[in-house]
Amino acid sequence: MCDCLGIIVQYADNGRKPLVNRDSGAKLPDPEVKIEVLNKPFICRRKSKYGDILLVHYEGFLENGTMFHSSRLHGDKNPVWFTLGIREVIRGWDRGLQNMCAGERRKLTIPPSLAYGKEGKGKIPPESTLIFDIEIKEIRNGPRSHESFQEMDLNDDWRLSKQEVKEYLRKEFERHGYPPNDTHHEAMAEDIFKKEDKNQDGFISAREFTYKHDEL
Repeated sequence: MCDCLGIIVQYADNGRKPLVNRDSGAKLPDPEVKIEVLNKPFICRRKSKYGDILLVHYEGFLENGTMFHSSRLHGDKNPVWFTLGIREVIRGWDRGLQNMCAGERRKLTIPPSLAYGKEGKGKIPPESTLIFDIEIKEIRNGPRSHESFQEMDLNDDWRLSKQEVKEYLRKEFERHGYPPNDTHHEAMAEDIFKKEDKNQDGFISAREFTYKHDEL
């Protein structure tokens, strides 16, 4: 995944087991992400949904106010891209960044079970509640959207090769002035194929593509 997101963009499931009531043995509901809207534009042409590619700036804090990462201050200081809803980011982001407008800012308070859990990560101690200030700069159709399939299917054979998916990602990034990033595109394509190539034949059929998108 994109190095510019540091500890955030990565698979973040942590293998955490469901919370269970010790007395009854019943499964407890997952803690929720607390969402506070800090700024919302007057005009909102579309809202983010699972499968969209988002461009965001963010700052991450521990509960005591210690900043552990900022896209504006660390790395290349550019906003970062990721695909919403496919576990490229911690689950708290996937839940808390839905239905946002471009230009909207939110404060997310994310419990440990939807972040890094018992293990922690880098500067983040185990069982840490995390607080993020996140601004969406841009929302684009991701490779999982229905309307993207025909654009991706370059030879009109009703199935997608890995090369076709990577070519689509490259064009989308270049369209917005970002240089090609073969490593990032390869990682994103690998993730898509792991989840959508159900019969593992090396292609994503129109049926596999559409069915998976409806599940997201």
